[in-house]
Amino acid sequence: MATLGGFLNSTLVATDQNTNLVLQDAHERVIRTPDDDEPSVQVPLGLYLVRGDNVCTVGLVDEKLDESIDWSAVKGSAIGGIKHV
Repeated sequence: MATLGGFLNSTLVATDQNTNLVLQDAHERVIRTPDDDEPSVQVPLGLYLVRGDNVCTVGLVDEKLDESIDWSAVKGSAIGGIKHV
């Protein structure tokens, strides 16, 4: 998850002391709201760099569980903004 509201799924290749990330085979999950008729989508990004100040969470994914989910049918509402202090 990034602070800009996106969800990236990929393989972490490298990181540094500033939490900058190098991601391989990345794709962004665009989750639509429940009132949107369009399906949610996954946008392929390939090799992707993320600046550390845009990183919110990095974690492991259960690949079997992830592959079993029909992401086009997933809907969700915004979880709110962030506040930098």
